[in-house]
Amino acid sequence: MSERTPGIRPRPSVWRQLDTAARHSFPAATTALLILATAIPFGLPDQAELLPAMALACVFFWSLFRPGGMSPPVVFLIGVLADLLGYAPLGVNVLTLLILHGLALRWRRVLIPLGFVPVWLAFAGLAVGAAALGWALTCVLTFRLLPPGPAGFQAVLSAALYPALSTLFTHAHRSLSGPGGWNDRIVS
Repeated sequence: MSERTPGIRPRPSVWRQLDTAARHSFPAATTALLILATAIPFGLPDQAELLPAMALACVFFWSLFRPGGMSPPVVFLIGVLADLLGYAPLGVNVLTLLILHGLALRWRRVLIPLGFVPVWLAFAGLAVGAAALGWALTCVLTFRLLPPGPAGFQAVLSAALYPALSTLFTHAHRSLSGPGGWNDRIVS
């Protein structure tokens, strides 16, 4: 039996509510902004593979460490944004990101305590699977057999991009968890 301290709790101020909303929407907002930034034509070679790689890394990280801020409807909207900005047929990124999100939620209790390297290796394996799924769906939806090279490059790019994004997001994750931060429930 737990003891609760009786008393009156003050209503949260407007600033406290705005802070809570900002902390909760941070994962989705940063993911959307990074996807928009990768869609800007910089003239980089193979820049088309950067957009799905960025989406995969962001959705995986936030689904693993902040599942409350990366819910399935948010992942769906991020997938739609990636589909609209990318070169894949509509629905390819949506389905791929939703599957990745579900797997991250399923494995989060196992992966989080293991540390960075096992999480990175798990993500690399999922990135290969996501790239293969995206390639297969694109082939089916366009009625053409496309070369698998870009999908392989996307998988390698995703795995290579994850450590840098993970470092940045880990610092943001810790600041969000600071005093006054919100605590996510473990989703089973």
